[in-house]
Amino acid sequence: MKTIFVTPATAERKWYVIDAEGKPLGRIAAKVASMVRGKNKPTYTPSQETGDFVIVINADKVAISGRKRQDKMYYKHTGYPGGLKDYTFSELLGRDPVAPLELAVKGMLPRGVLGRKLFKNVKIYSGAQHPHAAQSPVAIDL
Repeated sequence: MKTIFVTPATAERKWYVIDAEGKPLGRIAAKVASMVRGKNKPTYTPSQETGDFVIVINADKVAISGRKRQDKMYYKHTGYPGGLKDYTFSELLGRDPVAPLELAVKGMLPRGVLGRKLFKNVKIYSGAQHPHAAQSPVAIDL
């Protein structure tokens, strides 16, 4: 039996675009993380970067159910004693419209070098325009 090792030269990597307007945050993040890892391909290998490039547009119009706009909290620590800061979903969306989706996708990718490398293949934009038209991305409907 021969072990399959996909090199970057032999890996076929495509570009996809996902419109996040009105779609659930977690469902979009799960689909993006799966496609970036390459789990939708028969050549999937957990330790290699065989996934595709994913562009997400309209990230600021993502749907979230219930009272999560007021109740869902995000935390960060400044590094100083008593430096724990917290933000609600709507406050974070007001500061940076793509931050909630970025954090959701990052949380679904592996920790470490491979996860950081994979996250560079995700492009998230708050509007409907993106600068990757030259790659001719294929639209994915969720």
